[in-house]
Amino acid sequence: MIEAQALTKVYGHTTAVDGIDFHVRPGLVTGFLGPNGAGKSTTMRMILGLDLPSAGSVTVDGRRYRGKVWPLHDVGALLDARAVHPGRSAYDHLHSLAAANGIGRKRVEDVLEQVGLASVAGKRVGGFSLGMAQRLGIAGALLGDPGTLLFDEPVNGLDPDGILWIRTLMRSLAAEGRTVLVSSHLMSEMALTAGHLLVIGRGRLLADTPLSELIARNSTERVDVRAAETARMASDLRTAGAQVTVEPDGTLAVLGLGAVRIGELAAARGHVLHELHAVQASLEQAYFRLTGESVQYRTPTPVERAA
Repeated sequence: MIEAQALTKVYGHTTAVDGIDFHVRPGLVTGFLGPNGAGKSTTMRMILGLDLPSAGSVTVDGRRYRGKVWPLHDVGALLDARAVHPGRSAYDHLHSLAAANGIGRKRVEDVLEQVGLASVAGKRVGGFSLGMAQRLGIAGALLGDPGTLLFDEPVNGLDPDGILWIRTLMRSLAAEGRTVLVSSHLMSEMALTAGHLLVIGRGRLLADTPLSELIARNSTERVDVRAAETARMASDLRTAGAQVTVEPDGTLAVLGLGAVRIGELAAARGHVLHELHAVQASLEQAYFRLTGESVQYRTPTPVERAA
């Protein structure tokens, strides 16, 4: 388990992380989300002891991670896939990590096989693609068979097959009872991978919640309706107190009435319905709703530029 209490990091006049409290529990993948500059990477660095907190504390299984004799046995991390000597082979890179942590050569061979790099183990890392470098970084994180794993943007550079592989890997690691914290900007991947979310903005914790609850809490209760008589259906819905928007394809986007009530109204008024669908917000929509005021580097949309 990772536990942070009033965790704070200040650089000069900038507060990168502002007194946050959270627990990352074993047994599920926890997604760590937030806009650029929100404090995610700084928080991960403090977990690993690479940066010291200005105030507060963060521990792994009740103890500070900094100062461990063989740290890879406790926590494995991928923070920067390119932070590898380009002249070393993949095998030599992992062997140097293993030797410093009391890990045998057989384990190096095993993790190279696990991440799909066994066939290029003797090649220099400087010639690796970003996806191959990511796989090597993940191999390094797995090397000590740790109970806690941190991944910062692990799917960068991976092809669809690689993305499916890392998604399955993270979920299987969590299923084994490990603590898995994953930072990513890919909402679609987090929706498929994470069971719990930490959302941070401008250094402050905005949400610490199960994925399903975040989506439900930030969803608008919209119902999409398609009827044989669009105009009459829209009129009847408005009379019943709903807000109705007619989309270009004739779909009625309805707010203020649930799907059950709309179905009952349609039956009572003799409407023929072709579609009745309660729309749930995606993780992306829920995320934007939650973090809209926390974006530091905002770019105007094409519509905003035209205006």
